Amino acid sequence: MSVASMRDRDALHLAHLDALQQAYAAHLEAAGVDALWIYSGAPHQHYADDQTATFRAYGHFMHWAPLPELSHSWLLIRPGQRPLLQIHAPDDFWHLPARRPDAAWSQAFEIRLSDEMTPPPCAAKRRAVIGELDAEQAKAMGATLNPPALLAALDHGRLHKSAHEQACLIDANRAALAGHAAARQAFEGGVSELDIHLAYLAASRQREASLPYDSIVALNRHAGVLHYQHYAQTLPGERHSLLVDAGHRELGYCADITRTWAGPEAPDLFVSLIASMQTLHQRLVAACAPGVAFVALHGQMHHELAQLLVEHGVLRCSAEAAVEAGFTRAFCPHGLGHSLGIQVHDVGGRQDAAGAPLPPPTSDPALRLTRTLTPNMVVTIEPGCYVIPMLLEPLRCGAEAAQIDWALVDRLAPCGGIRLEDNVAITATGQRNLTLAADNGH
Repeated sequence: MSVASMRDRDALHLAHLDALQQAYAAHLEAAGVDALWIYSGAPHQHYADDQTATFRAYGHFMHWAPLPELSHSWLLIRPGQRPLLQIHAPDDFWHLPARRPDAAWSQAFEIRLSDEMTPPPCAAKRRAVIGELDAEQAKAMGATLNPPALLAALDHGRLHKSAHEQACLIDANRAALAGHAAARQAFEGGVSELDIHLAYLAASRQREASLPYDSIVALNRHAGVLHYQHYAQTLPGERHSLLVDAGHRELGYCADITRTWAGPEAPDLFVSLIASMQTLHQRLVAACAPGVAFVALHGQMHHELAQLLVEHGVLRCSAEAAVEAGFTRAFCPHGLGHSLGIQVHDVGGRQDAAGAPLPPPTSDPALRLTRTLTPNMVVTIEPGCYVIPMLLEPLRCGAEAAQIDWALVDRLAPCGGIRLEDNVAITATGQRNLTLAADNGH
């Protein structure tokens, strides 16, 4: 990145923090709060062990300070004053202590290094605190703990991404795409899931603890396990398919990309399905625009998936009948996508602007985004098509079994499934595919 580009990015970040300061002032006034502490959080030890699980700072803390690994630290937000960032940095010879950040964004804060885990003092009378604390800790601070109305407002504020946040997401996508390219190359070279995973980490320049979520690296039938969690160390005898769902984190913001590739032993039907799913995916991305209800877009996915399966001979009924009978929900049981940002499944996606719950339809309980799309939302679009035995077997034995060509299903089974996922920003008139922008170097 050039010096001029870096200056532009620094200006975007400072503008993001200025807007955040104004938004918090309005939210705190509405909540009747004069000062707000935000706790970064603390690592948790495994039960009966002295090792801790991988730590990640609280999302609302990272919304201000892009320091995902900073534990036992505090932000103090007071309208009309610079935010105070207290960094826990005790003298320590076991670990490298946290240091004072010198990036341009740090100019927006009053920064203190402290060897204490306790919050910075505050003289304000009406105080609140958000984060992973218990009632006794909040009581000792004289603060209201995690007030629901305030949290709902802050969650809603995370739903729409600033120019700085979208730039971070593009950078995260760019690094993730380098990992996906390396994963595909490793797959074509004929190596195990573990080796593909390691190739991804090396090319995307990250360690496992830095990943925004555990990568899914699934060969063959494993691609039909939606959140497949292992990395087999041996190469299977045949290579039918590879599904990689993996991301990257940039200044706290998460890329979430999925790609599926056919292997040398894949049947022609699977190769054709991937091509058709790519076209379906592109149509769904193009359909994203302000005013589009995401629940309706999810429904469109099911109708288009049904038509695709009819055209390939997998289903022997009309697309409408397939959706009505629930066939497509057996082939794709997950939602079309979710809000994306500091968290992979970012907050605010199942509530309206006033904070009232917007639960998913009973037919689609896994749908994580139920809102109408508005400018500057960033969402994932990730249609899928899988052969999942536990979902398909009841149909095989049911009254409508003849509506499915089980010989074709069995032919596809060794491939597991297909998922394609890009990250999409909603614009004033349509959408911008951030994954494509990253791939094109924009």
